[in-house]
Amino acid sequence: MERRKVAGVGLLVAGLLSYGVGIYVPYPGRAFSLPAVMVGIVLVATGGDPEAAP
Repeated sequence: MERRKVAGVGLLVAGLLSYGVGIYVPYPGRAFSLPAVMVGIVLVATGGDPEAAP
């Protein structure tokens, strides 16, 4: 797997977990969970196989 896709999956999972925790427990920095999810989705979508490009 490419590093960009792995980083995207990591950010996506971390963002979803922090969002879920932030629903029940207010903590500093919980506002960064949604941007982490959005950036994670973008990195997963753009982190494809470079050899598959035409």
